[in-house]
Amino acid sequence: MNTRGVKHKDFGGLDNGDDRAAFLNHAYKPLSQFVLDDTFREFEFRQYLFACQSKLLFKLNRPVEVASRGYSFIISYSKALSRHENKLPFCFREVWIISACLALINATVSRYDGGLVTPDVEKEFFRLQGDLYSLSRVKFMRLAYLIGYGMDIEKSPANSAALSMLSWPRPAVWPSVPPDASTRVAAKEKLLQSSPKAKHFGIQRKPLPLEPSSLLREANRRRASLSAGNIFELFDGQHNLTPKDGPGADGSPMTPPPNKIPVSSMSRTNSGPVHFENSSLIRSPVDRPMKLSEVHVAAEHALNATISDPDLLKALSSVHDFELKYLDLTKGAAENYNRSWWKRHGVVLDGEIAAVCYRHGNYDLAAKSYEKVCALYAGEGWQNLLAEVLPNLAECQKILNDHAGYLASCVKLLSLDKGLFLVQERQAFESEVVRLAHSEMKHPVPLDVSSLITFSGNPGPPLELCDGDPGTLSVTVWSGFPDEISLESLTLTLIATFSADEGVKVIKSSSALVLKPGRNDVTLPLPPQRPGSYVLGVLTGQIGNLRFRSHSYSRGGPPDSDDFMSFEKPIRPVLKVSKPRPLVDLSAAISSALLMNEAQWVGLIVRPIDYSLKGAILHIDTGPGLKIEESHMIEMESCNEAFEGFGQIRNSNNISTDNSSTGGGGYERLPLIDGKLKLPDWASNLTSVLWLPVRAIDDRLLMGTSAVISQRQNIVDGMRTIALKLEFGVSHNQTFERTVAVHFTYPLYVSTRVSDKCKDGTLLLQVVLHSQVKATLTICDAWMDLQGGFVHVGKDDGRPTPGFFPLSICPSSRAGIMFCIRLGSTTNGDESELLKSHSILNIRYRISGDRALGAHSPMVHDGQDASTGSRELLFKSAIVLQRPVLEPSLAVGFLPLPSDGLRVGKLVSMRWRVERLKDIEGEAPSIHDGEVLYEVDANPENWMIAGRKRGHVSLSLEQGSRIVISVICVPLVAGYVRPPQLGLPDVDVTNISCNPAGPHLICVLPPTLSSSFCIPV
Repeated sequence: MNTRGVKHKDFGGLDNGDDRAAFLNHAYKPLSQFVLDDTFREFEFRQYLFACQSKLLFKLNRPVEVASRGYSFIISYSKALSRHENKLPFCFREVWIISACLALINATVSRYDGGLVTPDVEKEFFRLQGDLYSLSRVKFMRLAYLIGYGMDIEKSPANSAALSMLSWPRPAVWPSVPPDASTRVAAKEKLLQSSPKAKHFGIQRKPLPLEPSSLLREANRRRASLSAGNIFELFDGQHNLTPKDGPGADGSPMTPPPNKIPVSSMSRTNSGPVHFENSSLIRSPVDRPMKLSEVHVAAEHALNATISDPDLLKALSSVHDFELKYLDLTKGAAENYNRSWWKRHGVVLDGEIAAVCYRHGNYDLAAKSYEKVCALYAGEGWQNLLAEVLPNLAECQKILNDHAGYLASCVKLLSLDKGLFLVQERQAFESEVVRLAHSEMKHPVPLDVSSLITFSGNPGPPLELCDGDPGTLSVTVWSGFPDEISLESLTLTLIATFSADEGVKVIKSSSALVLKPGRNDVTLPLPPQRPGSYVLGVLTGQIGNLRFRSHSYSRGGPPDSDDFMSFEKPIRPVLKVSKPRPLVDLSAAISSALLMNEAQWVGLIVRPIDYSLKGAILHIDTGPGLKIEESHMIEMESCNEAFEGFGQIRNSNNISTDNSSTGGGGYERLPLIDGKLKLPDWASNLTSVLWLPVRAIDDRLLMGTSAVISQRQNIVDGMRTIALKLEFGVSHNQTFERTVAVHFTYPLYVSTRVSDKCKDGTLLLQVVLHSQVKATLTICDAWMDLQGGFVHVGKDDGRPTPGFFPLSICPSSRAGIMFCIRLGSTTNGDESELLKSHSILNIRYRISGDRALGAHSPMVHDGQDASTGSRELLFKSAIVLQRPVLEPSLAVGFLPLPSDGLRVGKLVSMRWRVERLKDIEGEAPSIHDGEVLYEVDANPENWMIAGRKRGHVSLSLEQGSRIVISVICVPLVAGYVRPPQLGLPDVDVTNISCNPAGPHLICVLPPTLSSSFCIPV
């Protein structure tokens, strides 16, 4: 085409039928025709070359490649047509593109069988088909708008985006109005004056533009005889011209000010008719500017001359035919996009189909298509686009009596950004929801308001409850309604986070609620829940007869945004129910012993463990041998005050007896009614001590022991129990039971020993007093009532020297008192004295102690004077005195061990020799029969007995008779250990003479080394 010597003519495209694309018809103008004419026109030759390429590709069964190359050819060829647009017929480029796209679609679809292609290739083919349909659809809408069908084109976002960015045709001269076209002009004016249908809910929204600039201005500017930049510049200085019809874009009349005419006084989107009242104002040398209706008529007349395709001419002949062709192209694009990977494009075009169906009353099909479009916009978060389509869907649902869908659409409209609708419009949405909620619906369904009503737990740590405790859960509910709305009920579910078996827990509001716009703090009663961590589940409620549900969580936004909502916040626990744990502890305040048979204060420590004891009731029940002194009230004080100053002994009787509560000081006196008392409020959250006045009763007489025998106290004898039951919690649902053991004892433990034995039979008896309490004992007087066979030396009253008293005994210490006695006659005297088997030690004493430490002076009864000091108490103890044995009856001797010594694990024979020294009275019957019972006692940790440990042996009744008892033993440990001991259970120890006299130790050597552990040298 650019070769030298070739005759170049114009671009071409001026012949009849050139508006119909021939880039797939290689026989339209063959190469021989170009050679004969000796001319190569670009318009024809480029189409011929592509037709030859497509022919070869079709023969190779590659229609997908033809579609891809053909679409690229159309785009590039369109640019070439735009460069020569001023030389071509009016809208020649748009007409040629429409015919080229449709021809390429028909040719490729007829040859595509979907056989041996991959899924990606197939999707690409349908995507190309969709692009071709979409391109021809846009060009077709541009032609329709030029001829006055703009009122029938939906001013949707998709159409506005496509047409407002598409430039107007640029002919050298804009077509003029044909003669005798007044009827057609009047028809166009009538069509332009038709007002658009009002939107549902009274929504007032500026229509989206379908033109890049004002068509009226563009047409008049391109007229050959005018070159005006603005329509008002066409007039000769007349500034008072006012259009009869058509307001501006902002709704104000297009009347310029008297002294100044702004350049941009006409809106670019204004396409309404313009009438001028006085045509004489137009200057005669300048032709009158065309009106919009005349522009449409002129464009239609020029298009009829350009278009040679009868089908395209028929499609532009009427509004009805235009809509049929428009639907055909839109459906083709949507269906192909839906079969490709550009499904969103197909859904958007389904919305354009829905707009046509909606306009013609086919609401069922319109609603189905609108639902897909709204789902796409909502999923992508395109709220501005959703605000354009969703009102149409709501109106279709209302007309179809789809109450559930209509309510859902109203909720979605309310949940959109507040700036997209006016307050009155949002109130209209809410009124529709309330109206339907209080009406009788045939098939009521739960309404999902997750996008409108959200909820969350209050900021901060979750509510913590103990197992079995009720509570009150506070949640934040965010309402997107513009006005207050009344709820008949509100229910919230709780979901356990760690256990799927727990299911869902439901809590309900106790009364009706009113939600205000924005944030609402709602409290819900919470029944006892099982241990675990719970998160918010689903919020349900009822508005009139309508039940709604929301499963969206919200969070607080920035500090300056109190109603910011988010649906992506991680779930945070709002309730934690702890596993069963100690909530309170009841224990004895002291572990030391109290005085037996005296009124004492028993301290009970009440310690709440991170739990309030407000309103708690304590049940007290004493066990056997213990009673509560009803003459005293129970005292309660804080633990810090009760145990303050341990080093100082405080007199419990000096405590104030005022019955008034001193909550601030932490002290109060409480009455015990039917074994129950109510704890004061000041002790609900702090550790306190409860002092119970009790008395332990024991009618037995304490027995003293010999000093050579170690003391063995029976703790059980002095143990008393107090059964406690504490009822606490919000509704006294928590209980704690415990039995507290309290130890009581006598103040002294008595042991005796004969410290000296005189030749005249006088005995010095030492009585050792061991203190058993953590208090100071002051001995005021002591005397002993002797049993038969013993008498006091000197005085008959049995009292020691008076100078010994008062005698003080510190806690856990001991003191001794000496008594001088002698053996009395056993033949003379009163028979009752002989029958007495015990001696009685009497001690009169005082005690000085603190109830916070242990034993203390008995409490003073109400009405007694506490200033008299501690009163004297009497203590008695029985002592058994035995007459001395001068000559033993049997002798037991430990025989020497083997000379090679003892070793661990080696058998050894332990031998004892028993010899009869004389006959004694009071022996067991077996002794008289010559049978002696023996028993070997050995420490099992040191010895293993291989023989009999217990048995009888024969011992002659004759004086001096002997017998040897042997037992096989095995030493278990090395070192100095005590050997086994031989005992005679039926013979009193006073009649046995032992050799050695006391316990002794023997040496046990380690075991010999085993040869298996020796290492050869």
